[in-house]
Amino acid sequence: MAASPPATSTAPSPPARHERTPVGSLEQAFKLTRYQLRDYFFSRRFILMMAIVAIIGAILTAVVGYYRPPAFLANSDAFYATLWGSGVTVVIVFAGVIFGGDAIAGEFQNRTGYFLMGQPIRRATVYVGKYIAAFVAALTAVVLFALVLLANGSFYFGAGAFTANFGASFVIAVVYLLALLGATFMFSSLFKTSTYATLVVAVLFLFGFMILQDLIQGLAHTTPWYILTYADSIIGGVFNASCASAPGTHTCTQPGPGGGFTSVVTNATIPEGVGIMIAYFVLTAILGLLSFEREEFS
Repeated sequence: MAASPPATSTAPSPPARHERTPVGSLEQAFKLTRYQLRDYFFSRRFILMMAIVAIIGAILTAVVGYYRPPAFLANSDAFYATLWGSGVTVVIVFAGVIFGGDAIAGEFQNRTGYFLMGQPIRRATVYVGKYIAAFVAALTAVVLFALVLLANGSFYFGAGAFTANFGASFVIAVVYLLALLGATFMFSSLFKTSTYATLVVAVLFLFGFMILQDLIQGLAHTTPWYILTYADSIIGGVFNASCASAPGTHTCTQPGPGGGFTSVVTNATIPEGVGIMIAYFVLTAILGLLSFEREEFS
């Protein structure tokens, strides 16, 4: 008797399993940004930053409302040239220090980077995600300060409070924020202690660069175009075309009653200032990322 052929199974074969596509670096960066932003918005540092902006805005509102200086209230450009041009740079420095000073250094100090780097995620992704989160948090403070000044401008100048010059100055302030955060992250990646990173950034941008700029101009009699704070004058210079178009040290006249007021300023032109800011952002971002890639977690 011939042997019967082996039985063949007629059960349907399971569908072929597709290989899991790894999550893209960009998606990981945005996911990290979301978690980091949640930590920022529910942290005491965010409340502190908003309180600083509110206090600065309240002081400016009270001083201008009480004294009503004619030179400031001549027109909206004169109003914003001083209050916004000078005030927003301070807000940006504080925001950069508070949100970016320990962004990378804290990963070493708190040992959180040791566990984070154990996940399938690139360091560049971590760096970009944290940078975006710090930028959004800092930008929130800048927007709040802008709203405070616009509210004041609406009170004094009515519907013409928001001008094209203010819009252009706001965009330049955002570029300056990008550059300052780039430098902040670079210093943060160079130190493994968040206190040192925060202190260095605060001292440099609040005092150090300005003192260095004055020394270079006074002793070497050259234009310190390679210092970031040299470029921030264009934020207020936008409101006076004569001041924003002449680089170097010169006498700038802000229009107002009785001829306005004059001051000796040292500033870059708008294209030059924006170029310096973009160059700072690119160079410091690259250097900061390279430093973060080389550091070892233990």
